[in-house]
Amino acid sequence: MGYIYIFGCIFFTVYGQLILKWRINQSLSLPEPFFEKSIHLIKLIFLDPFVFSGFFSAFIASLFWMAVMTKFNISFAYPFMSLSFIFVMFGAYYFFSEPLSFYKIIGTILVILGLVFLSRG
Repeated sequence: MGYIYIFGCIFFTVYGQLILKWRINQSLSLPEPFFEKSIHLIKLIFLDPFVFSGFFSAFIASLFWMAVMTKFNISFAYPFMSLSFIFVMFGAYYFFSEPLSFYKIIGTILVILGLVFLSRG
């Protein structure tokens, strides 16, 4: 059951990052003055249901993370959170056409290898 909690935390973290990127890309650029910038962002958070869901997913991810802490040592569980970087990278490539370079792929492979070694220790 503990691994389901890890998966839930990763899923909601990745969802939140990708949905926020999508909606921020679609919103108008931020105004320069600080007050207007703040109002613009507050409107996005509370009036855009997708942006709100992105923030809410961060809350849900933290609940899953609390459940993870009841099942595993943090030194074992925390490295699994690096999988969110991998999923966000591939999601950004697929949904936003962000570049996927040789170095990003090698880095991803190294992260996965690191997880394999950490999970055995």
